[in-house]
Amino acid sequence: MAEKRFGVGIVGLQPDRSWAARAHVPALRALCESFGIVGVANTSRASAVEAATAAGIGRAFADVAELIAAPEVDIVAVTVKVPPHFEIVKAAIGAGKHVYCEWPLGNGLAEAEEMAARAREKGVLGVAGTQARVAPEIEYLSALIAEGFVGEVLSTTLVAQGGALQGGGAIPDKRTWAYLLDRANGATLLTIPVGHTLAALRDVLGEVADVSAVLATRRTTARVADTGEMLPVSAPDQVLVSGVLASGAPISIHYRGGAARDGDGLLWEINGTEGDIRVSGPSGHMQMVPLSLTGARGGEKLFRALDVPDSYRSGFPTDVAAGNVARVYARMARDLREGTRTAPRFEDAVAVHRIIAAVEQAAGSGRRVVRRTTEGIL
Repeated sequence: MAEKRFGVGIVGLQPDRSWAARAHVPALRALCESFGIVGVANTSRASAVEAATAAGIGRAFADVAELIAAPEVDIVAVTVKVPPHFEIVKAAIGAGKHVYCEWPLGNGLAEAEEMAARAREKGVLGVAGTQARVAPEIEYLSALIAEGFVGEVLSTTLVAQGGALQGGGAIPDKRTWAYLLDRANGATLLTIPVGHTLAALRDVLGEVADVSAVLATRRTTARVADTGEMLPVSAPDQVLVSGVLASGAPISIHYRGGAARDGDGLLWEINGTEGDIRVSGPSGHMQMVPLSLTGARGGEKLFRALDVPDSYRSGFPTDVAAGNVARVYARMARDLREGTRTAPRFEDAVAVHRIIAAVEQAAGSGRRVVRRTTEGIL
């Protein structure tokens, strides 16, 4: 008997330029045995028709409500800007639909917590798009750490660039990207690339127990290429976090806005009693760029390549963005069919939002924030 194919309705598809066009559509088509794209909803029917026609998708919905109400839609994929996430996800959950929501899950911790609570109460699967967690390099890194390549982890340090759109002092067009400049919209250097990285780091090294932080906005204006305007910026372009993992290992993170001058925009080092591993890439958006691993242990004086086995990559698109999103969707299908827990869930996203909230609290107060559970310190 053939396994059920899940119908997906995509909210927010812009031909050739949106994240849905770049990653979700090719990911779903690569998993055609598990998923079928039912249709698209945008801010207007005309926009949806244009997007559906360009992408070769059969149906354009009049609005999000019509998409959510369609009986053939099993999963609502929320790929719009951060501020509308909350209302769209609430409506989808209320209709009993499963949800794949891009990261950040909510505009702040409170929204994320409410969405996770609603999904639990309704008994639907809420998946968050923290796809760096399932990148083959990160999964292999987790295995190497678990197998003891570095021995006991002593400390970890990460320095990265957030890319041209995250605090780079310029944006290509006002309509699409100006919202990134306003901290109140919840789509900043801290919430997007640092958030994706924290989600992966937790999988590799465990929970963050306490933090001290500095958030700074050094570029207070940004030039808009298509209009020539200079717009005010309140989003931070410098994120510095120091703290301690639950294991006791110190952690240091520094993200800065703008693109790397030489294309080398990420260096993550893990130091241990038996060895060291370095993760590198062209930018700090590790969810969407190719990564490389090098390491040395014992008496080795030079770092050597730690090639990711083919088994971590096979069966998925070779494009990094589409491949990582496809891995999340594949896990979602498995969880829906088998009742497993392999995809990044809303609860996992809430855990990352809580770290971000602690970073903001520490930066605002100038004091170290110790993160606690009901049982004690994390």
